[in-house]
Amino acid sequence: MTSFTPYSALAGGALIGLAATLLLLFNGRIAGISGIVNGLFNGGNDRAWRATFLVGMIGAAALVYHFTPVHFEGRSGFPVWALMVAGLLVGAGTRLGSGCTSGHGICGIGRLSVRSVAATACFFSIGVITALASRHLLGIGS
Repeated sequence: MTSFTPYSALAGGALIGLAATLLLLFNGRIAGISGIVNGLFNGGNDRAWRATFLVGMIGAAALVYHFTPVHFEGRSGFPVWALMVAGLLVGAGTRLGSGCTSGHGICGIGRLSVRSVAATACFFSIGVITALASRHLLGIGS
């Protein structure tokens, strides 16, 4: 694992905030990724901006990965069943919480939404509990 680099973390956070702000300013929409993906596949006449946003997000990540010399190392030692269960639980939590960490954590807290603060506190609390249980009770990722 590489050491913490505050400048790249600050730049990444600023770019995420800028993208969320521009989407709200020019399109009147919240940059909640789960809602954007859901709207893309559930019809409607606003698929173009959703697809463009997602392609831009994935494309920007691909460009950064391609043109920067430092990459994060992939994790190993996680059983496939645990990854599948985790993915299903994240999807269920996103539906139950009416949004994801990007919608609530970035956009909602930025708009001073009490509901989003509560949702984000739940996301992070459950994430910490899950990480501790996975590592110390199930021995996954040790």
